[in-house]
Amino acid sequence: MTDALAAARYARLRWNTPLAEDHAELLLDRLEPRGSIVDLGCGWGELLLRAVARDGSGTGVDTDAGALDRGRRAARDRGLAVEFVEQPAADWRGTADRALCVGSSHAFGGSHAMLAALAEVVPSGRVLVGDGCWPALPTPAAHAIFGDDVLPLADLVAAAGETGWQVLHVDTADQREWDDFESGHRAGPREWLVSNPDDPRATEVREREDAREREYLTTYRGMLGFAYLALAR
Repeated sequence: MTDALAAARYARLRWNTPLAEDHAELLLDRLEPRGSIVDLGCGWGELLLRAVARDGSGTGVDTDAGALDRGRRAARDRGLAVEFVEQPAADWRGTADRALCVGSSHAFGGSHAMLAALAEVVPSGRVLVGDGCWPALPTPAAHAIFGDDVLPLADLVAAAGETGWQVLHVDTADQREWDDFESGHRAGPREWLVSNPDDPRATEVREREDAREREYLTTYRGMLGFAYLALAR
């Protein structure tokens, strides 16, 4: 039986990224889904499923078994041709007509390495990338949390060009998307706390969620950005 606390972790998230429904539709327009589509670091693959629903077939790659099971159930329920593979994203070998890599640059060792790897996966086609960025100079406190792995937005876009991509579209998550994403991350565990106040894990869960909320509101809200890039080659 699936543990209720584990199931609550992402229960209130549509996808594991700051992204509104209309924004997702815009990004999929720029991706122009067709043919074979791979999502590297897919989680439960909601964006991949929506891409495949437009056109094509898909493969989702991730190491989170619970998330992959959620994706498989959704694909089955919607009658979509999507395979989910439990594997590190950087270890996947193959090519595709389209690729997504949203919030998973860490799996490749950083943004530049991710963009270079995607060039091998999609030798001719389009990719949709989502990655953390600094839209402006971060405060020392915000930089201390995320470090040099997060690039300034201009450097992230430049890295796409350096790895052979044509940049078709660039935008960033807005504040409402960020607030909804951060709230969604906490909502599932907090609902679990309401239903399980006497669980031995309740104190630890409450302290963890309170700490993340406090860190977001006092340190990186309005500071950390998240960029979406539609790229072609």
